[in-house]
Amino acid sequence: MKKLTLAVAMLLTTLGLQASTEQEADAIAKRIAPVGQVYVAGAAAATEAVAAGPRSGEQVYQSACFACHGTGALDAPKPNSEAWKPRLAQGFDVLLKHSIEGFNNMPAMGTCTTCSEDEIAAAIRFMTDGV
Repeated sequence: MKKLTLAVAMLLTTLGLQASTEQEADAIAKRIAPVGQVYVAGAAAATEAVAAGPRSGEQVYQSACFACHGTGALDAPKPNSEAWKPRLAQGFDVLLKHSIEGFNNMPAMGTCTTCSEDEIAAAIRFMTDGV
């Protein structure tokens, strides 16, 4: 009887270990799965890129401008603050030119290399709305 009990206990232990090993293997596979893929020029992409259209001023502000203008870093004026008044007094075209080409602490295109000039203009309008 002791041998049978021992054999059943060992069988159950082995099955339990096997089940947990499979679950662990699945968890490990998910953790080490690649984040992205690399495509060689000329090779067909797995999915085609879809144009999202122009971004709104708020979207550009959140993705590219917030780092400086949201915190005031490098003397960047925060949205809807009085610090915009002297800049707006020069005219919107001058402000847009400085944003596109860079001026003082403002880097060219605000470091948004994927932004169009229209999107930069929309971001400026978003930040100066109500000033």
